[in-house]
Amino acid sequence: MKYISFNPIVWLCVLALSLPTAAKQPQIKTPPVSVQLWSVKEALKADFHGTLEALANMGFAGVEFAGDFGPYGDNPSDLKKTLAKLGLQTSSAHIGFDVLTEQKLAQTLLFYKTLGVNTLYVPWDERAWDANRIAQFTEQLSAAHAQARHFDMEIGFHNHEREFEPYKEATFWDYIATHTSNSLPLQLDIGWVHYAQQDVQALIKAYPQRTRSAHIKVVAKNNGLSPILGNNGFQWDEIIQTLIAEGKTQWLVLEQEQYPEQMTPLQSVAASKQGLDKVLARLQN
Repeated sequence: MKYISFNPIVWLCVLALSLPTAAKQPQIKTPPVSVQLWSVKEALKADFHGTLEALANMGFAGVEFAGDFGPYGDNPSDLKKTLAKLGLQTSSAHIGFDVLTEQKLAQTLLFYKTLGVNTLYVPWDERAWDANRIAQFTEQLSAAHAQARHFDMEIGFHNHEREFEPYKEATFWDYIATHTSNSLPLQLDIGWVHYAQQDVQALIKAYPQRTRSAHIKVVAKNNGLSPILGNNGFQWDEIIQTLIAEGKTQWLVLEQEQYPEQMTPLQSVAASKQGLDKVLARLQN
């Protein structure tokens, strides 16, 4: 009878190969990043194409329009082609109720649909923090959203700070969220939420799957903060994780409303983009 010699090193190798390998933790898939074009509005007026090219070179995946279409005001199809050549998509657009009247609604929706925009946000309406007019506001917002859905589009609302003033044992923002359809998107502006001293993550969780777009920025207004993203102590990692998990956020929209001295708007946007890229890189590793 032959005996097989016992080699502990060999047996340890065999044992290691037979054990199930630990499952690798899946990486977080972060949403693409666009830029609100209001951030560079003067540069757009001076050089529309050059500014779009500069933003594309910064690594943005898309842009959010705010009423300036350069030489394409009557030609959304060609504007879409121009963006495509630069590798840019249209994440969304900001519009006012002036273009959502019964006479203009269909034309407005057709323009943006042709441009490739499926989600429109009303960014400002003083009725949104007026106790006597907020009901009228939510009714009009809901009606416009319902009409847009016939075009496979959506119309939502974007906050500033006054929507978080107290109203009916909650806030105006809570009233808007609870008096509109769960299908109506809420674009949370993180900068203004911080400025209003609200809990960002609690707001995202309060209305799940409705923060389908978020403005990523810092409001530096008499609070000693730097307007450049990443230069303050905000917990962006946790916020973006909550946006993904609870808000079902599809786009992160970088916005730059304030610019440090000696920096142009484009330079400020580039600096904040670098700060955001570092956050996203941490989440993906």
